[in-house]
This record gives sequence, structure tokens and C-alpha cells, in this order.
Amino acid sequence: MAVRLDEYDAAVTRGARSPGPATEPESVPAADDLTDLPAEPADDIDADNPADTPADPADEADVLTDEAAEAPAAATIDIDELLAYPQLLHHLPTPLAREVGDGLLARLAGLEPGTSEHSYVRGLLVELNLPMVRHAAGRYRRRGEPVEDIVQVGTIGLIKAIDRYEADRGSSFMAYAMPTIIGEIKRFFRDTSWSVRVPRRLRELRTELLRATDELTASLGRTPTPRELAERIGITEEEVVEGLDACTVYTATSLDETAYGDADGQETVGDRLGAEDHELDLVEYREALRPLLAELPGRERAILVMRFYGNLTQAQIGERVGISQMHVSRLLARTLASLRERLMVPS
Repeated sequence: MAVRLDEYDAAVTRGARSPGPATEPESVPAADDLTDLPAEPADDIDADNPADTPADPADEADVLTDEAAEAPAAATIDIDELLAYPQLLHHLPTPLAREVGDGLLARLAGLEPGTSEHSYVRGLLVELNLPMVRHAAGRYRRRGEPVEDIVQVGTIGLIKAIDRYEADRGSSFMAYAMPTIIGEIKRFFRDTSWSVRVPRRLRELRTELLRATDELTASLGRTPTPRELAERIGITEEEVVEGLDACTVYTATSLDETAYGDADGQETVGDRLGAEDHELDLVEYREALRPLLAELPGRERAILVMRFYGNLTQAQIGERVGISQMHVSRLLARTLASLRERLMVPS
């Protein structure tokens, strides 16, 4: 299958030529001889003679196009030649690139999948249509993911489109490939952009809730209640609450981010997170010990307070109470044993 290169040759020819007369003189005088030539008056230029009028770039492009159209043998490139010289793909204009793509698709349809030639032709088709993938990926460049990652995902969609395309259905390849590429990119954001893995049902419910919330907010002038959202969508309030909870895990918040409501910006989210309080395990014992301490005699209760809350030694306690250190030791041992025994007995 051969592809016409009229437009490509015309563009190359136009870039190589400069505005001016279409024919070149047979000989060019030397630089020293130019001073001997008489100056020609401007009146000698005949405006009615196209040969004496400076060429206009736009008119010259039209002439080149007409010349290419009237040429008896237009320049062509064979698909086999393109397969042998794949670098030609990078120099094809858009209309010609589409024709080349159709030719490669027709060649691919006749090849056995899994063969080296099939893989080679498919690779050329991927390379030829990469600009279309980049154009589709550009729509999602502000979604928080690197553009190169989105291009890779879109390329997967392009490969799927190449493998599934059927030319006999009548639609062009671009009309079939673009929705496939965009669908692959949307699936990527739907499945991987959530911070926490949630069921697909909740992901779809989140989309419906956001849409219904915007519509009800515009009509009511306030944020809708879960009951109003449930009536709007046609689900129960429990499902609305479940969907709203799922909305909160779409994106994660850094622990180093400034906490909400902190005007100074000194407090982070991590500073507001609670930590394990080991004292909670002692709450039950403290509450059980409180009435037992109230039943102790005044001297024993005072000795316990000075020893465990005042951090006094037994000698210091003895001096304050007026007894010996040995006597303080015996009182502490007897009181603690009594409290321990009463704590272990069920009330």
C-alpha cells in the first residue's frame, strides 16, 4: 500500500525555497563585476509582468500546491519502505500521518498476533499516536498525579485500542481510540487515587452525593441534610452517611500540615493526635482505693500521704510524727498489706 506525499514534499520544497523569481540565472557575476553594472531604474519593473514582480510567500505556496497537484507522478512512500525507515514517522504532517496510520492498521490486521512483525508494526502505531495520548493526558495534569504517569496509563489504553480496533465497522481509528484512552485514565484515577481502599459501590455513591449536594445547595441556599440527600438520590439515610464517610478518605492529610483553626500556624495535625495514656489502667484501682483510704486511722493515712505523695523518707516521717523510723516501717508494711488484701477481695 502506497501513501501520497504531495503535501509533505510541498512543505519541504517551500521551506527550502526563498521568495523570489521561480528561475535562477544561468551565471552569477563575480563580486568585483557588480560595481560595473549600471543601476536599473525602478520604472523598468513592469507590474503587469509576473516575472518582474517580487514573489509573495502566500502566492508561492499556492503555486507549489498547484504544481504538486499537476505533477504527473506524485511522490509516494510504500508501507514496506516506512517499516524499513521508521524515522520517517517523525516528519509526517498530520493529514499524511493519519493515512499512514490507516495503512499500518491494515497491515497489522493481516499479521499473526504474537509474531515479531506484528509486534513491530504495533509499536510503530503506538509511536505514531503518542501525541494523541499526550493531548488526552493534558486534561488531567492538575489532578495531583505526574503527567508522565498519566501518559503511561493512556498508552495502555492506546495499545488496547490498537488491538481491538476493527476497520470494517466504519469508524475512524481516532474516534475509537480517544474514548478508550480517556476511559483508561479515568479508571486509573478511580482505582488508585483513593488514600484508603473502599468498595466501588461507595466510590460511585460519592460521585452521586457530590452532584446532589451541589444541586441542593444551589436550590436551597444551604448545605442539604442527609435526609434531603437520601430523598434526592433515592437511598436510605444510613447509606448517605456511609457515603459521606467514604468521601473523607479520598485524600490523605499530612501529619505535618498546619492544624485547622491554628492562627499562629505553630500546631500541626500530629500535635493534636492522642497518645496512649498508661494511667488509664490505674483509674479503676484508684477509685477502689479511695474509700479504703478514708477508713484508715488518721496517723496511718498521714504516713501514706507523706511517703507516697510527699516523697519523704521513713526517718523524716518519724521525726514529723514523733516515732522511730523502725516503727514507721512496721506501720507502712501493715497498712499496705491490709489495703492490698481488701482490694483483692470482691466487694
